[in-house]
Amino acid sequence: MAHDATRPVRFTAPAAVRRRRRRRRMVPLLYVAPAFLFYATFIIVPWLHSVWISLWDWNGVGVAEWAGLDNYAEVFTEPALREALLHAFLFILFYTVIPISLGLVLAALVAATPWRAMPLIRATLFLPQILPLVAVGVIWKWIYSDGGPLNDTLSLIGLGGITRPWLGDFDWALPAVGLIGTWVSTGLCFLLLLSGIQKIDLHLYEAARVEGAGPLREFWHVTVPGLRKEMAVAATVTVIAALASFDVVYIMTGGGPGYATTVPGVQVYQLVFTAGRVGTACALATVLSLLTCAVMYGLNRLARER
Repeated sequence: MAHDATRPVRFTAPAAVRRRRRRRRMVPLLYVAPAFLFYATFIIVPWLHSVWISLWDWNGVGVAEWAGLDNYAEVFTEPALREALLHAFLFILFYTVIPISLGLVLAALVAATPWRAMPLIRATLFLPQILPLVAVGVIWKWIYSDGGPLNDTLSLIGLGGITRPWLGDFDWALPAVGLIGTWVSTGLCFLLLLSGIQKIDLHLYEAARVEGAGPLREFWHVTVPGLRKEMAVAATVTVIAALASFDVVYIMTGGGPGYATTVPGVQVYQLVFTAGRVGTACALATVLSLLTCAVMYGLNRLARER
């Protein structure tokens, strides 16, 4: 029978070749297996167990009763728990938006002006990142206190009328705690963005100057687009820090006054060790983890190359 030249000829690989290809594809999985086993043992399995506990009404000691989705309903209907989630997302402004904006401006200024004091500037800005957050909370609690340096300085320069117990004020407690996140995160964002600026091709700036672009247009049309990946990394790290915040809030205010500074991390701790509502605490933790994954997915989509 004559072969039809219009039909493609299919070659079937021998069994030995197919086995060799399968083994070759398995090699990367073998390298990943130990890390995945560790991750599954200490992250995935405990998280799934927490999800299971969230379906029960349990105080951590006695007999548990089936609750179904009642604990999740409490997360969205109970004012204290709902406010905790809202405050966690408000912290994104202090932990992510402001630090990335400040870090971007500082990185652009430092890159444009090669000062001799560059190592000192970088070390000073990055210093809060390496300090234990518990120590940071203790230090800033003293700074914000009634007789602390902040109120004393305001009184000294004639602004005594605006002094207040910052951490005890229902309106100012949350911004006061949030600014600590700004202070801690700005150095990290600055270094990430500064390293990204140093990788941008200088020919792009030269081309922009030839086209008549000034410093501001260079910043918006060359620097900012060139730092897309670095900003995505900075946003990912700082958003997770904002949503998972616990140390600073617990040390400085414990969630008070009232529920003015409560966040999910503090609420989970109080629900488990104070109120004995382990199921509700696990439901809140599950909701927070799912919201964090959703935010991370959105950030990755925005940062994806077009």
